[in-house]
Amino acid sequence: MSDVKVERKELVSREDAAGLLALVSRAFAAGSDVGLPFGGGDVSLRIPDKVQAEFEVEVDGTEVEVELEFKWSTARPAPAARETREKTAKARPSGAGSASRSAKTQRPRKR
Repeated sequence: MSDVKVERKELVSREDAAGLLALVSRAFAAGSDVGLPFGGGDVSLRIPDKVQAEFEVEVDGTEVEVELEFKWSTARPAPAARETREKTAKARPSGAGSASRSAKTQRPRKR
């Protein structure tokens, strides 16, 4: 079960639907918070840099359904996990060529 779920279904004009999509689009483009109208108030969401997106079109007889869904986590990685990823990334050679160059610079040449 979700911690929070708000849902509202209503018949809106094409122009109102476009306005709602434009509002969400501007928030995604700006990477900011968005307040979506809901009843007499609004629901405020923080839009992260990366989201999982799903687009679905379903036609059943004379009914067409279009779903555009975005999902993201509000959890932040634990500091220890973040540090481990950073250390692993720094320790990993960027390619075979750079590893052999590093070995050459570390050993003095014998003459």
